Amino acid sequence: MPMEWFPPLMFAGLIVIMLIGFPVAFSLAALGLGCGLYALSQGWFPPEFLSAVPQNVLGILSNDLLLAIPFFTLMGAVLEKCGLAEDMLDSMGQLFGPIRGGLGYSVIIVGFILGAITGTVAGQVIAMAMISLPVMMRYGYHMRYATGVLAASGTITQLVPPSLVLVVLADQLGRPVGDMYKGAWGPSLLQVLIFALYTFLLARFKPHHVPGVPKTARTLQGWALWRKCLRGIVPSAVLIFAVLGSMGGLPGVNTAICTPTEAGAMGAVGAFILAALHGRLNWPLLREAMQGTMRITAMVVFILIGSRIFSLVFHGVEGGVWIEHQLSQLPGGQIGFLIAVNIFIFFLAFFLDFFEIAFIILPLLAPVAQKMGIDLVWFGVMLCVNMQTSFMHPPFGFALFYLRGIADSLFKSGALPRKVESKDIYLGSIPWVLMQLLLVAVVIFFPVTVTAFLDKEEVRDLDKGAEMLQNVDTQRDESPAQDPAQLFEPAEPAAPASEAASAGS
Repeated sequence: MPMEWFPPLMFAGLIVIMLIGFPVAFSLAALGLGCGLYALSQGWFPPEFLSAVPQNVLGILSNDLLLAIPFFTLMGAVLEKCGLAEDMLDSMGQLFGPIRGGLGYSVIIVGFILGAITGTVAGQVIAMAMISLPVMMRYGYHMRYATGVLAASGTITQLVPPSLVLVVLADQLGRPVGDMYKGAWGPSLLQVLIFALYTFLLARFKPHHVPGVPKTARTLQGWALWRKCLRGIVPSAVLIFAVLGSMGGLPGVNTAICTPTEAGAMGAVGAFILAALHGRLNWPLLREAMQGTMRITAMVVFILIGSRIFSLVFHGVEGGVWIEHQLSQLPGGQIGFLIAVNIFIFFLAFFLDFFEIAFIILPLLAPVAQKMGIDLVWFGVMLCVNMQTSFMHPPFGFALFYLRGIADSLFKSGALPRKVESKDIYLGSIPWVLMQLLLVAVVIFFPVTVTAFLDKEEVRDLDKGAEMLQNVDTQRDESPAQDPAQLFEPAEPAAPASEAASAGS
């Protein structure tokens, strides 16, 4: 078999093993080593080529940037379990509840805030559904809107800084994490506005789907209500601005005083302080948070090792050249490439987690995007917007699974008046998936939504610089030549001030 046929066969094998369902990390490593041994037997690269595998594994384990993942994960796990979501949803629901769609607005806003401080879709969907779903059903909200807004608001966490997805994308694309965070602010705010606009239009044309809550249902009024809202928002905002600002991840902040790892450690300490302020910092909370952090970190490391072994062998048989040739021949130039890549990622996200897509697929696409002149920060944020839909795809979206599970538990406990049907969850998610895809199209055709918040690069006029150098050379040629001997003659002493005065008179 000629070597030209091997890269497409390896890629097809990659798709097959990912669909089998066996743990992806071990499947990738086995596929990479098996293909590497076959390539050695065919003489396509020398045996010394595979000696780079241990060096690559050690390079992964010594990557300081990846240390930010356990710190940010620990920060989110602590804040997820300290009851912050419950307090914010209760106060926001009472504040916005009396207006049409008010409970929907409160879920969207709280989802955005929690996305910036927790970073976990599962905990966010479960926490918001436990508090808001019974209230929405009690006051007559349409079931499909209620399930859709809860699931969609939980997925915002994948896009809002400091998202773990953006840390991983920055590592794979070789771009600063602060730039990825700055680029993500525009799409994340647009996502919130699109969700809010949909709720507003629904309240305008179908008011019975999102009725207002009677003001008599409020348990707090006036300053007491506002104080509870601010008690949840202000400390969280201070923590996020401190973490992102210290690493240059806020628009207008051009100087980073911390690395992403140091900022993550500071965020974890801040999460402990916030949990203590809410009176919920205890050993069971810490144990659950640390166990969750350990599981996620181990999963990320093993997936990264397996993908590195596969990609090393894939590039050894010139798979990168094959990928570049296939994608560069697409019609439409950059736009055609971006549309094709997003369609591919969208369908691949039916079956793969965002970590797997970032570690396996992105290293194959990034070199092609860079050669086509595509800004990699824009490319990474665009893929992040696309990958958040992976949690909403019916019937495989994890957010829908989480919502299904918590809805059944609430019904069995008597918190819900009737059972939530699976069709309501799946059909309710479709409008929100379409809105997320609308945001993908906006980011593709309007890159300014990402680049507007990035630091402007200093533009250097090379023609003007060459002209200045030419003028300097011309002046040097036209100046009178100096006798080299004069360089060593002592300079004449200056006349005293008194002699100069007399000479003047």
